Amino acid sequence: MDHDSSRASEGTTSATAPHGNPDNIPGADLPRPDEKTFFGQPRMLANLFSVELWERFSFYGMQGIVLLYMYFATTEGGLGIDQATAAGIVGAYGGAVYLFAILGGWVADRLLGSERTMFVSGVLIMAGHIALALVPAVAGLATGLVLIAIGSGGLKATITNLVGALYERRDPRRDAGFSIFYMGVNIGGLTGPLLTGLAQQTWGFHLGFGLAAIGMAFGLTQYALGRRRLPGEVHHVPNPLPREQFGRWIGIAVAAVAVVVVAVLTGVLNAGNLADVVVVVTVLSAVALFVLLLTSAKLDDDERSRVRSFIPMFIGSAAFWALFQQQFTVITIYSDTRLDRSLGDWTMPISWVQSFNPLFIILLAPVFAVLWTRLGGRQPGTPTKFGLGIILMGSAFLIFLPMVGVSSVPVLWAALILLVATLGELLVSPVGLSLSTRLAPRAYPVLMVALFYLSVALGTALSGSLAGYYSEQTEAAYFGVLGAVTIVIGAVLLVLSRWIRRMMRGVL
Repeated sequence: MDHDSSRASEGTTSATAPHGNPDNIPGADLPRPDEKTFFGQPRMLANLFSVELWERFSFYGMQGIVLLYMYFATTEGGLGIDQATAAGIVGAYGGAVYLFAILGGWVADRLLGSERTMFVSGVLIMAGHIALALVPAVAGLATGLVLIAIGSGGLKATITNLVGALYERRDPRRDAGFSIFYMGVNIGGLTGPLLTGLAQQTWGFHLGFGLAAIGMAFGLTQYALGRRRLPGEVHHVPNPLPREQFGRWIGIAVAAVAVVVVAVLTGVLNAGNLADVVVVVTVLSAVALFVLLLTSAKLDDDERSRVRSFIPMFIGSAAFWALFQQQFTVITIYSDTRLDRSLGDWTMPISWVQSFNPLFIILLAPVFAVLWTRLGGRQPGTPTKFGLGIILMGSAFLIFLPMVGVSSVPVLWAALILLVATLGELLVSPVGLSLSTRLAPRAYPVLMVALFYLSVALGTALSGSLAGYYSEQTEAAYFGVLGAVTIVIGAVLLVLSRWIRRMMRGVL
């Protein structure tokens, strides 16, 4: 469900010790008998766990109802925006979150440090939900989505590092701590759509958005009371931007904002083409990063080969997320218009369908962990896992086909579709970010992670662009073509898996 937080433990091995232990003495970083802990973990993990839980609660809770808010008629409390346009906005917003994650990482490294960037990002998220709850009409929607996108990107880029900083590199509690932290991701993702969806159905959209704001405020308050107890390193800026460069970067930022404003005022950038613009920007950014890496004199032959091996993985990742992220676009529309959500006299809120995915993650992630542990060296390689996961995602779309023409589709059919999609996610998502860190050249470790985020941004934006072609009348072609094309992409990755592994030059 959350393809970067679920891999938190794989991207933080460089964190330094918060408690010393420079000699890496086994057990030296374990808690003292009189030390207060959180399930045997550093006490500050509870604060970060709370922030992540409530941030995911608010993020997925808002995502569960914002598309409905846009296209529902004004008489139903919505804005009356065209359905295809609304879906495109949601896709563009989701893609922008991952673009802003790259910006957030730069701000943390050069200007504010991880801790301050994370806290400011949390405040922006809360402000965005407040705007959605209190500011009426399109002004509130635009303000809220922009603030949440910037804030969510900044938080994604930093909170993993904060968790990693709680542990010495060889601390045996590290993996268990990240497992506890990841439970916060899934608990928030599971309960957010349930509670905000119920609030929206009972009292209206703005109360649903307000509940998301309250959840984020609760998490931030608890965090703020203990943020000073974090290790000192996270309060420092690791690579400060020289003061003489401030003017240049301020000029770049002002120019970028001015370009966007002019594009909006002239109609070049509008709600109807927003997702397509994000797709184009993401593709151009990815091409530029690949060219930069492949032409850099700082890479040796092995590193350049590893970068090439990531190209088919990038395409496969984008294809996977283009379908998976449609749970926030097409599947939301499908849940509203095609599912029988009636249970006697009670009707299940539309957004509750989005809680199936985190529920399946909670149930199945431990099963996959045990499976890979028992298989050991006999488990499939990364390209094979990617290919199988993408095929499962395409197959999930084909499961829609038997219900084409059925007037009222059972909710459990949607659960089956999301179960198959979740199985694909568990094969693709847990290895994506980890793979980018293992393939990264020594001179450009961050750029490879940025490329992974760009693949997610591209897929998410595509989920909005593609949603414009969906309607009840086009269901057979829509789900059939997208499912088949995605299965072919996965099959191609399987065929290329041996070549990709050779190009990875020793990286498994």
